[in-house]
Amino acid sequence: MATFARPIARLIEELTKLPGIGPKTAQRLALHIVTLPREEAHALAGAIVEAREKTIQCSVCCNLTDVDPCRICTHESRDRSLLCVVEDPKDVIALERTREFKGVYHVLHGAISPMEGIGPQDLRIQELLQRLQGGEVKEIVLATDPNPEGEATAMYLARLIKPLGIRVTRMAHGMPVGGDLEYIDEVTLTKALEGRREM
Repeated sequence: MATFARPIARLIEELTKLPGIGPKTAQRLALHIVTLPREEAHALAGAIVEAREKTIQCSVCCNLTDVDPCRICTHESRDRSLLCVVEDPKDVIALERTREFKGVYHVLHGAISPMEGIGPQDLRIQELLQRLQGGEVKEIVLATDPNPEGEATAMYLARLIKPLGIRVTRMAHGMPVGGDLEYIDEVTLTKALEGRREM
């Protein structure tokens, strides 16, 4: 970083801390930012600070929001008997883009991962169990990622929830639309076969 002025080098260093941003991308972004008109650079910095300061977790679903409870939890048309459990706020965004899910969500903020030292106590599982005490939820859709951590989390939650008499379902996994069988990995093909349904 000796070739960059100290403030630019610091900006590059901070940008590389962002997920998916490597040194080259950080350099491009930093050089772009320092050449922005002063007002635009201040607007960007202000947006970052405002997003950090005004974003909170919903007291009901633990999703990120600026109002509490969040807009999804308070929306009148949502089916509160159907609750979808996801790992991260970005998963809520992905599901909402489909416009198919009409229930409500619960965000765990991670998945069980002994290798990374993340156990059930590190997730928003107690908050989930408290929500289930009211008896309003009739079905839980476990939409954790189809990887070892997501599967472990889903199995752990299913063991906790089934004794409560609540239906527990898992998101189907399988082949992407438009994919060729010869290019699909064995695990995905196995899941597709397991999740087959009658036509």
